[in-house]
Amino acid sequence: MTLFVDADACPVKEECIRAAERLKVPVKMVCNGGIRPYAHPLVETVFVTEGPDEADKWIAERAGPGDVVITADIPLAARCVAAGARVLRHGGEVLNAANIGNALATRDLMADLRAADPFRQGGGRPFSRQDRARFSAALDRVLRAAG
Repeated sequence: MTLFVDADACPVKEECIRAAERLKVPVKMVCNGGIRPYAHPLVETVFVTEGPDEADKWIAERAGPGDVVITADIPLAARCVAAGARVLRHGGEVLNAANIGNALATRDLMADLRAADPFRQGGGRPFSRQDRARFSAALDRVLRAAG
């Protein structure tokens, strides 16, 4: 089992490291270079070529059954679910074969709405302590189930 983290703009990197340390799971922090390498022995920082979706491609080519992927990128999540990996979003939502289709459809609908209305850009609410706690609890459950 490997924990793959789509690390560019990921708000829960530290929570991932703490959970991996508790459960002795290797972590691959995959990014385009925007983070510092981690000195932790379980964490490998993978720098991919800069460019759109390069980190996503790297993760999707390697994640499979028994692995856990942390990402907010719905197309990446869909590829990883199809490959048999368990996928968790930053808010603690598990994406799987039963709900990934709806997540993709919602993503596409929201992209169309934003394109049609330049004032509908959003940005969401700040990531809270409760969000971190919910993610940490969900990650522990997913990692234990995958192991």
